[in-house]
Amino acid sequence: MSKTLLGLSTLLLASTGFAADYSDDIHKNDYSWRQFNLMYAFDELPGESNHDYLEMEFGGRSGVVDLYGYLDIFNVTSTDSNDKSDDDKMFLKLAPRFSLDGMTGKDLSFGAVQELYVSTLFSLDGGKNGTNNSFIGLGADVDMPWFGKVGMNLYALYDQSFGSRNGWNGYQFSANWFKPIMNFDGGSFLAYQGYVDYQFGMDSDYVSSTDGGATFQGLYWHSKQYALGYGLKIYKDVYGIKDSSGFKSSGFSHYISATYKF
Repeated sequence: MSKTLLGLSTLLLASTGFAADYSDDIHKNDYSWRQFNLMYAFDELPGESNHDYLEMEFGGRSGVVDLYGYLDIFNVTSTDSNDKSDDDKMFLKLAPRFSLDGMTGKDLSFGAVQELYVSTLFSLDGGKNGTNNSFIGLGADVDMPWFGKVGMNLYALYDQSFGSRNGWNGYQFSANWFKPIMNFDGGSFLAYQGYVDYQFGMDSDYVSSTDGGATFQGLYWHSKQYALGYGLKIYKDVYGIKDSSGFKSSGFSHYISATYKF
């Protein structure tokens, strides 16, 4: 992990970025988006689950606040054979980031770093003894070669999951990207999009592996109103669960989705 971060830092300092500018109007870059994704997961880890779900995904910018989030509703077809049929019905993720450039009124860009943030992330599944995680750290928008703008965040995790945890439990590095790679007649295009979440330094009293994570590699066709996509998700001891023959937490899963945009 240290070599990866060192390589990223070297690349950032060697590149040229474009600073965020709030000098005349803090709301001049405001925007918002919303979409519904009907999805199916094949062999989702941990545990190799197959299930459908409806994802209400949204994001945008208002002044100093940059927001991304989604609400997943599982087993929308109410199928008894669905692996999520007896689990919690919903999962919520909210990731508000607060621009340090905007709050201080100063240009904090350097190298390929366009803007700095106080980053937060909240994950909740609504269950009494389920996921209840809060992350806080430092984030940045980074101008990467070929990719363009990539969101990067380094968080500390405050873990209140499963009823017995209540304290700081390691760190997470996250990055996400959206790169159009091919344009078609009529304005539609093909995009390479995805993310990586890597946790490390977790407490061995709570987890069987002190590091682990996942990356999502997606190819999506987009039009103004619709999108169709396929994603490959690659796991390694995800959520700090050591991979075993009894409970699989490393490997591959596949996702297909159909999207309607608002």
